[in-house]
Amino acid sequence: MAGQPEQLPLGYCTNVHPCRSLDDVGRMLAGQAAAVRDQCGFDIAVGLWLPAAAMADVAADHGAIDRLRGWLAEHRFSCHTLNAFPFGDFHSERVKEQVYLPDWADARRLDYTRACSRLLAGILPAGTDGSISTLPLGFKQAERSADFLDRAITQLLSLARDLSQLQQETGRTIRLAIEPEPFCLLETTAETIAFFNQLWLAAAASGCERAAREHLGVCYDVCHQAVEFEDAATAVGQLDAAGIRINKVQISCAVELDQPADPAARRALAGFAEARYLHQTFARQADGGVTRAVDLTETLALDPPADWQTAETWRVHFHVPVDAERLGPLGTTRAELVRALAAIARLPYRPHLEVETYTWPVLPGVTVGDVTAGLARELIATRTLLKHAS
Repeated sequence: MAGQPEQLPLGYCTNVHPCRSLDDVGRMLAGQAAAVRDQCGFDIAVGLWLPAAAMADVAADHGAIDRLRGWLAEHRFSCHTLNAFPFGDFHSERVKEQVYLPDWADARRLDYTRACSRLLAGILPAGTDGSISTLPLGFKQAERSADFLDRAITQLLSLARDLSQLQQETGRTIRLAIEPEPFCLLETTAETIAFFNQLWLAAAASGCERAAREHLGVCYDVCHQAVEFEDAATAVGQLDAAGIRINKVQISCAVELDQPADPAARRALAGFAEARYLHQTFARQADGGVTRAVDLTETLALDPPADWQTAETWRVHFHVPVDAERLGPLGTTRAELVRALAAIARLPYRPHLEVETYTWPVLPGVTVGDVTAGLARELIATRTLLKHAS
C-alpha cells in the first residue's frame, strides 16, 4: 500500500466556516484560513469541506479544480483531506439529524463522495495520499428499508472500485474514512469492527476485497469515542488488530460534567443546549452502566431524572476547544485526547490529523472575532501535544 510521508502539516477542518459555493471556498482561504495560519506562526493545512451546492459549481466549471489548486498555492495551503460528511448547508439555522442525509443507501451520497474524490485527486500535493471522511452509514433513529445495509455495502464497494480506478488513472491514492458517531449505525468500536467484517466478506464475494481493504477505513473522531466512554488506546488497538485502517483522525474534545449533582454546573451546561447541531449526551453510572439521550436540552441539564443526577460523569457531543481543560465549572475530555494521540502515534502508518471544532459559531459567549484566534490557539496547542506523543 502507498504510505504517507513521515510528516504532513497539521490542519483544521473548514466546516467551521460557512460555505455555499465554490467562490466561498476562495474567500475563506484568503480570509479566515489565512488569518488562522498567520496567528499560528507556522504552515498549516486545510481539511476542506465543500457541500453539494459547491460541488455542483465544480461540476459546472471545467476550470474549477485548477482554480481551487491556484487558490491553495496563492495562500500557501496544502490539502490532504476532505470532510464529505455534511452534504447540505452545515450552517443553516437547524442542522440536527439532517446532517445524516442522504445516507449511504442513497445514490446521492455515492455520487457526491465520488465527485469529492476526483476533486481531491486534482489538488492533492505530489507524493501524498488523500482521505475523505463520511457519515457512519446513517442515523439509528431514522426509518430505513429492510435492504438498507445491503444497499449501503453495495455503494461502498462501488466507491472502492472507483477509488482503485482513480488510483490507476492519476497515481493518487484516496481513501474513504467512515466516521463513527453517537446514535448512528456505527457508533462504538465494536459495531464498527462488526460492520467491517461484514464489508470484507461482501467484498470478497464481489471480487473487490483488495480494493476495499486498500481504500475503505475509518475516521477516528476523538470526541465521539470519548462520549461513548471508550478507552482510546483499546479502541485504536482493536481497530488495528482487525485490519481496519484509521485513515483520518479528527482531533476534538467533548464537554464533560464531572459534578452532575451540582446545580451550578448543570446551569453552565444548559448554556450548551442550542438549536443548530445535535449534542448526544451520555451519563456513566457508578456500576459502569451508561444512560443516553439523543440531544442535550435545557430541561435535561436543569431538571434531569434522578439517575442522571446520581451518575458519576456526563459527556456531551459538543466539540469544544482542544486547548481547554476546563470551561468554568465544566470539564472537557482533553485527557482522553492526550491518550488518543499517544495511541495513534504507535500505529505503523500516519493518518491525516485535523482539528475539528466546528462548533465555534455556537459556543456560549463566543463572538465572530474570537473564532480565528481560537482556532489558532487550538492548532498551537495540538502541535505541542503531537510533539509529546511522538
